[in-house]
Amino acid sequence: MPARNVVIGILGSRLDHQGLGKRRHSRWRPTVGIVMQPDFPVDEFVLLHHADEAELAGSTLRDMRALAPATRFAAHVLNYSDPWDFGEVYSQLHDFTHQYRFDPEQNNYYVHITTGTHVAQICLFLLTEANYIPGKLLQTSPSNEGVQGAIQIIDLDLSRYDQIASRFARETQEGIAYLKGGIDTRNAAFNALIVQLEQVSIRSTAPILLTGPTGAGKSQLAKRIFALKKQRGQVSGKLVETNCATLRGDNAMSALFGHVKGAFTGALTARTGLLREADKGLLFLDEIGELGLDEQAMLLRAIEDKVFTPFGSDRETGSDFQLIAGTNRDLFQRVREGKFREDLLARINLWTYELPGLRERLEDMEPNIEYELQQFTHKVGHKVSFNKAAREQYLAFAHSAAASWRANFRDLNSSITRMATLANGGRITEEIVSVEIGRLRYDWGGFHEKTPASSADSLLREVLEAEVLAGIDHFDQVQLVEVIRVCRESKTLAEAGRTLFNISRTQRASSNDSHRLRVYLQKYGLAFAELTD
Repeated sequence: MPARNVVIGILGSRLDHQGLGKRRHSRWRPTVGIVMQPDFPVDEFVLLHHADEAELAGSTLRDMRALAPATRFAAHVLNYSDPWDFGEVYSQLHDFTHQYRFDPEQNNYYVHITTGTHVAQICLFLLTEANYIPGKLLQTSPSNEGVQGAIQIIDLDLSRYDQIASRFARETQEGIAYLKGGIDTRNAAFNALIVQLEQVSIRSTAPILLTGPTGAGKSQLAKRIFALKKQRGQVSGKLVETNCATLRGDNAMSALFGHVKGAFTGALTARTGLLREADKGLLFLDEIGELGLDEQAMLLRAIEDKVFTPFGSDRETGSDFQLIAGTNRDLFQRVREGKFREDLLARINLWTYELPGLRERLEDMEPNIEYELQQFTHKVGHKVSFNKAAREQYLAFAHSAAASWRANFRDLNSSITRMATLANGGRITEEIVSVEIGRLRYDWGGFHEKTPASSADSLLREVLEAEVLAGIDHFDQVQLVEVIRVCRESKTLAEAGRTLFNISRTQRASSNDSHRLRVYLQKYGLAFAELTD
């Protein structure tokens, strides 16, 4: 069934008027002329007009109905006080786009920009350019063909209009905030990542690859990308997600691509498959590095050609989906090991974003704690918060070197959930925080190899001369061992300094962590570069 043509246009108080008497039928009227085009059938026409133009709108719609009885007509009333006020006109037209139910899969939308004030025309252009109206522009003009005039369809190359696109800075910021879950994140690298991802999410249908450690938020981000695309009219299907680590053997083929009845033992009925379910929507394959090579080959073809063959079938089927892949693996290493197809990696590596772990985003610790508390409050229906001392105690530990945050935001979510659940009267106290810190230390400690005293001595003998080591108190030796460990786990002197002086640095007007650490190491004749070679 061919798509329907839907025209949205604003009434022209001058050009569409042309006299309310019989003479109007002998003159070109832009809006009326649209339904007189023999090669452009109009299935639906939405006429926008000001409340003061009700008489002209009624006359125009009656004439259009007489000329095109098969067309469905609707009117939408605007009520701005000043037709030359950009903000007011844009706001009213913007509200219309949210009230009208667009269906781009079933309809072709055309926005008539010949009539109305210049302000209204520009606003309609901007709303179409930003895809609030998912259509093309329609321009009409008089011609020698008669009263119907001529029409021109304009399919914008939106990438050329950078200056116009800048008018939508507010919408862009809203999209960025949405992808961040409303959390006021402060980490510069993460914020820059989200800014670009917002643009890619609404402008591209190419695969997106999200990498990073377990618990860094890949699954949540994929869901927000889908919701943003849905909000902007980019997808009409649903979000389908699965963890590839759970797919093995025949089950993997069947789950992803579906199967026909009798394809294997136990296949008593046919199965659609996840790719088909994601048609016109988004498919999120988490831990894509765990997918088998056969499944990878079929997935590559499905991405490139939008077709695949269900398990056990000899007939192809199709699905137009966008892929978001997630992994905590080094896929390049998997390619070198022969466990991941190089051609598939090349195809999904167009837009790759590495999500940092929580330890790399300590600036975002406080807003994420607030977010977790808000989520818990929303879930249980009553507010939970820290008292001041407990908050300071928890934040100090959260930023300390002792807090490894191995599972990243999953650890934080579990921690806040435990404390909020135990908070009598909705207040998290120092006692609750102390117990929680003890639990986290115990849990994380189970992953650390115990370092015997002999290992610490060996480490110091490795970097210090025997006579220097002999002159250092045991207390200072213990401290120095920890400093060396942090240095070796840090990429830069500044990073090591931030970790070691995490509390005192916040109490100084200006902090130079690199200098403080350099001076400390020089006390023992050491240099950061020597420790990390």
